[in-house]
Amino acid sequence: MNFASDNHYGASPQILAALSAIGDAPDAAYGDDAITERVRRKLCEVFEREVAVYPVINGTTANSLSLATLVPPHGAIFCHAEAHIAVDECGAPEFFTHGAKLAPIEGADCKITPDGIERALKHFQKGFVHHNQPAAVSVTQATELGTAYSPGELRAICDVAHGHGMKVHMDGARFANALVGLGCTPAEMTWRSGVDVLSFGATKNGALAAEAVIFFKKEDARDFEYRRKKSGHLLSKMRFVSAQLEAYLANDHWLSNARRANGLAQRLAQGLAAAKSVEIAHPVQANAVFARMPAALADKLREAGAKFYPWGVPEDGRVLARLMVSFATPESAVAKLIDLASAA
Repeated sequence: MNFASDNHYGASPQILAALSAIGDAPDAAYGDDAITERVRRKLCEVFEREVAVYPVINGTTANSLSLATLVPPHGAIFCHAEAHIAVDECGAPEFFTHGAKLAPIEGADCKITPDGIERALKHFQKGFVHHNQPAAVSVTQATELGTAYSPGELRAICDVAHGHGMKVHMDGARFANALVGLGCTPAEMTWRSGVDVLSFGATKNGALAAEAVIFFKKEDARDFEYRRKKSGHLLSKMRFVSAQLEAYLANDHWLSNARRANGLAQRLAQGLAAAKSVEIAHPVQANAVFARMPAALADKLREAGAKFYPWGVPEDGRVLARLMVSFATPESAVAKLIDLASAA
């Protein structure tokens, strides 16, 4: 019953098979190989336009280098106060931007709003030498609380950002889960809503170590290639990252994995909600379930072998448990956790 993280599960058999198939066959290095080019063409097809694609091995790299490409050292990046870039990347965005400031914004269900951005901008006067200059807005899709921005919400955020001369970055570590949950297209959830650059995640949804930075306008990519090289993230055998992405995208494998994870998350949420002492704290729109329960029940679940993380500080003897469902989570684990909670 491992619900601690979707990172705890391994890679899908299809992706492992793709890596094995490469074997020791030679190909060009540093991303000039045939597989990387096929991935680029496939992502152009997926997003219904020409895009600039740069494979990397993890989300922190994707987020930090894409933001560094768009934001100057004196810039400000607006994001939710609980966004991964603000809380869980050890200052990497600030480091790779050479000192840009993250400006946290509060918002219900871990989502920022146009009004929230406008309020935050009042503290960053444009053209005032003593203030960081507004440069970018970053949204997380799906959010840290498992909620998702609709295309309409994204369009409203992007309109405000662009109106103030800022670019929009999307942290899509769980992009596939949000996409499946919303039932829209990749284009609708990104550039058609105004997103400028996407950190396209695959690792949490079946890859071994593979993400891609996707710029929807090639001119925005500017010096990204040099930043990737200088930071040590231009892999010589890039084809082993690209092969994961190719298998991930083939035959909608990425969407199938996300549908399974999301479906089990819905089943888990419905089962826990039926238990007398449990309440679901946030909408379940991807593969995360946040369940508020008595501390005694949380202890009982752990003693029975369940793994999950507490979220925030316990209040009134109740804890908020974060339960992450993976593409490979056994159905039996979901059923067992529901049974344990219902029997309490």
